[in-house]
Amino acid sequence: MLPLKTLSRVWGWVNNIDLPVWARRPILSLYVRSFGCDLSEAVEEDLKQYRNLGEFFRRAIKTAVRPIDFGNCVVSPADGKVMHYGRVEKDHLEQVKGVTYSLQTFLGPNTWQTYNQIEKVSDDVYHKSLLHNPNNCLYHCIVYLAPGDYHRFHSPVNWEVQFRRHFSGELLSVRPSIARRIAGLFSLNERAVYVGKWHHGFFSLAAVGATNVGSIKVSFDKDLATNVKGWKKGTHHEHRFIRDSSGIHVKKGEFFGEFNLGSTVVLVFEAPSDFSFKLRTEQKIQVGQSLNHCMSESNDLPNCTIH
Repeated sequence: MLPLKTLSRVWGWVNNIDLPVWARRPILSLYVRSFGCDLSEAVEEDLKQYRNLGEFFRRAIKTAVRPIDFGNCVVSPADGKVMHYGRVEKDHLEQVKGVTYSLQTFLGPNTWQTYNQIEKVSDDVYHKSLLHNPNNCLYHCIVYLAPGDYHRFHSPVNWEVQFRRHFSGELLSVRPSIARRIAGLFSLNERAVYVGKWHHGFFSLAAVGATNVGSIKVSFDKDLATNVKGWKKGTHHEHRFIRDSSGIHVKKGEFFGEFNLGSTVVLVFEAPSDFSFKLRTEQKIQVGQSLNHCMSESNDLPNCTIH
């Protein structure tokens, strides 16, 4: 296998080499044309103001071009393409149609509710352990960011982040064509999983690394360091954000983090049994756009059956 982690570190180093002022516009214009970037959305439209490729990849966009839907819904955390979405069936999620990965392997042991290390449990037990309300269901949504997309990601709901688990892993490509061929791709790759709660119960957001995406930054997590040399393969590092019985509160639409190049954001969350996505597979979506039809505020709903 190619040394993708090393290549990604080299690519990150190249991205941060400052370009001479005279070279910025021709080099960055080539990237803009190649990947169809919309410069009119950027806060800074003058390419000469970006000192290097990395700064351009992580460019901010104007608030007005990404209005946030503040209804009773979950919104897209990123600009990108919907790879898959739906209800979680037992302990398995689909990364693309017909290709699955394990929820328990992806998130890791449920230790955010206890300080004891829990051994691997049955799929059914793990699934139920995540639910705050046994009448609710688990849902997931995967958004793939291509190289030309806006590279920052935002909070999809108002929620409290309590825990982070950072998995050391591979940096395989997460392009949909690769996801169709490698089962468990997202569980193999390096990822930072943030776990907490929202008003319907369990909520998690995972930023998944990929080839040439050796750097994932999260606004409130200064201890996160991705694609670090010397980490033992298959290990993970944990951090608890709870202080005085409360975690970090983030608001819907608030800046959450950024990738150095395109990658993937995976949402796994609890919601009532009447939660209904309004998406299509491979649909293009933008930050702040609603993922679902507005939810009922009623608690008098049928139980969620785990198939």
